[in-house]
Amino acid sequence: MPVLPAWSRRAFLLVSTTGALSLTLPAPASGAPAGAGGADDEYAALRRRWLDLQLGTGYDPAAEPYASRLAETGRLARTFRDAMAPAADSLFPGLRFDPPSGITASYSRLWTMTQACLQPGTGSTGDGTLLADVVRGLDHLSERIYNPSTTRYGNWWEWQIGSPRLLMDIVAALHDELTDERLQAACAAVDHFVPDSMLGSYTGTSTGANRVDLCRSVMLRGINGAEPAKTALARDALSPVFPHVTAGDGLYADGSFVQHTWVAYSGTYGQVLLDGLGRLFALLAGSAWDVTDPGRATILDSVENAFAPLIHDGLMMDSVNGRAISRGYLSGDSRQVMRSDHFHGHALIAAIALLAGGASDAERTRWHSMIKGWIERDTVSPVLTDRQFGVADLARLHAVAAAPVPAAPEPVGHKLFTSMDRAVHRRPGWTANIAMASERISAYECGNGENPRGWHTGAGMLYWWPGAGHGDQYTDWFWPTVDWYRLPGTTVSTRRLADREGGEWGKPKPAVQWVGGATDGEYAAVGQHLKGLGSTLEARKSWFCADDAVVCLGAGITCTDGVPVETVVDNRNLGEQPAAALTTGRHGRWAHLDGHGGWVVLPDGADLGDGPEATVGTRLRTLREARAGAWRDINTTSTPERRIRHYQTLWLDHGTDPVNSSYGYILMPGASRRAVAARAADRGWLEILDNSDICQSVAVRSLGLAAANFWRPATVGALTVTSPASVLVRRRSRTATLHIGEPMRSGLPLELVWDRPVRRVLHAGPSVEVLGTGRRLRLRVTPGTAGAVHGCEVAIG
Repeated sequence: MPVLPAWSRRAFLLVSTTGALSLTLPAPASGAPAGAGGADDEYAALRRRWLDLQLGTGYDPAAEPYASRLAETGRLARTFRDAMAPAADSLFPGLRFDPPSGITASYSRLWTMTQACLQPGTGSTGDGTLLADVVRGLDHLSERIYNPSTTRYGNWWEWQIGSPRLLMDIVAALHDELTDERLQAACAAVDHFVPDSMLGSYTGTSTGANRVDLCRSVMLRGINGAEPAKTALARDALSPVFPHVTAGDGLYADGSFVQHTWVAYSGTYGQVLLDGLGRLFALLAGSAWDVTDPGRATILDSVENAFAPLIHDGLMMDSVNGRAISRGYLSGDSRQVMRSDHFHGHALIAAIALLAGGASDAERTRWHSMIKGWIERDTVSPVLTDRQFGVADLARLHAVAAAPVPAAPEPVGHKLFTSMDRAVHRRPGWTANIAMASERISAYECGNGENPRGWHTGAGMLYWWPGAGHGDQYTDWFWPTVDWYRLPGTTVSTRRLADREGGEWGKPKPAVQWVGGATDGEYAAVGQHLKGLGSTLEARKSWFCADDAVVCLGAGITCTDGVPVETVVDNRNLGEQPAAALTTGRHGRWAHLDGHGGWVVLPDGADLGDGPEATVGTRLRTLREARAGAWRDINTTSTPERRIRHYQTLWLDHGTDPVNSSYGYILMPGASRRAVAARAADRGWLEILDNSDICQSVAVRSLGLAAANFWRPATVGALTVTSPASVLVRRRSRTATLHIGEPMRSGLPLELVWDRPVRRVLHAGPSVEVLGTGRRLRLRVTPGTAGAVHGCEVAIG
């Protein structure tokens, strides 16, 4: 290929003013692309706008945190340049093209070098020699591997998303300095590896977040190559992403987000979706290719319906981060960024800040308020100095932090994500998150050498945060050091499992249907029919989410593996120095951990006393231990460094080969020792109406709350159902509300009888038919198949 021309003053001025550039694109005539000359101008404007989005605007490069970040970019770029050694099978030593991860990694280094040339304050701004090295690297990759004569091999993502996305960013940035031959070669490579057919049928690997990434590459390819048809194709191919789905990948009406067909993935892949759409919406706004599909409103709605409920004090709950929970510190990461729940949360917060640019004024105000709250409360990993961000994201987040809106507090309420088997319960001062699995949602995902021991993360894992100061519970080397057979909240067979047991990419899905629950938006009944992975274990588990506690019941626990079966009440990460003191009540009936909260173990029935009658499954066992581990143990791309963390483990032993064993305990996050002891002695706070494989039901009379998970048709207390169901009843003075869920998703009508006097029905949802009132209430619910919750309000007394 021709030699790169010398770096010109005109080109340097074009890119060096990016930090202050703000573009206004001309409005298209009748929605059609502009004519030949106008199109060239518009493509140039779009490339400039893309650089705004990628490199940042409105910041002072001499101020912190920008100055140090820009200087770091320059240091990295020069290090990469010095290491570059083109060879037949690589561009950089250690980044071979086979396996093909070296292609994307090589383009990533070239992009860092490009940024150092274009951004101010890097120490290499306008460096023509560095720019020439970038182009030399592009030429080598084009000649040796990333060209139309290569048949892709290995991981498809490398060829169709990772590499073209970075290549098109570099080409957009250096467009006017590249020869036509180089531009055509880059565009031809993208055309080859991401053919138009990839944006046709909405199936396979071209769905959800992956579809957005593919559209991003094709969009930039159209802009870089000045081809209106390509640009329009990429824009139009976004439309299948917008509507709610009822199966497979995408956003669901209840706020769930699924990728890889069966994996709860609001974090990581969900972040890619929001970030990619935010960039494309902003890029095309006002252009001939503006995204005007009204379905884009679903994406804007998802910020508050799907994503914000899973962010807690800046972190993204790991139950929706998939195999990414295993990444930690990646080997060769020159920035040494910890890929934790806070890392994923911050990336999603940045995506929301970006998307806010295309939202309504009211939405933008609410989102900025939420973002300010997350920024202020995240004391574990400060958002505004997160090392994963370049100056563009930092500038957007700092602008939001300075916006004249109040910081929003953490919300209070319950969010049930029935389509991805997750639940989030928020109360003043604490938050809990339940992760389950079914025939619809996998027990866990592994793949690409990541997360080989996530076997039990969908077996009813109960995450919880007791308030300020504990946002690092699952951040601080939790995953490489925790006992994977003792994840908090789970009921497991202790049978040893092989790494990647059950298969990769979300294949291990238990053959169960009853997973879900019912909620009124404040309290909830959540349940899981559990079948153990690689085990004969079977159990019914319920969580009744109330005011200051979560009541946890298990029943029908049966296993013939010939090994002990345990319910892990908790396994708290105490960090490097285990200072928190554990206090236990008489006969192991309750326990309190300083700074965390406490647990009350429930004997059979409603007796909450401290009597000595401790049977198998009702006596709390405790263990404090130091555990060592490395991220490399659970991710082949991560650091081999080993660390030690201390754990306080509490569990109930169901014995070997249990038959119909049960358990019950109360979790009280953030509670004082006195409060826990008082709850253990209070025989009137909780009534267990049933705890069996027919029904699990409780009543908390002080809250006017009765809740039941019916595993089969039955009558328990005042409630009768004709089909498996979850029911939540709240009484308030002279009214009551009933909320009914049908987790089996049969779609068939069910009848419910509440054996209490009801004067009249005040309101009933469209799926609820009132069959009778008076001495008792009779309802028929036609639930559909999505596991939705159906409500009815009645007058009583």
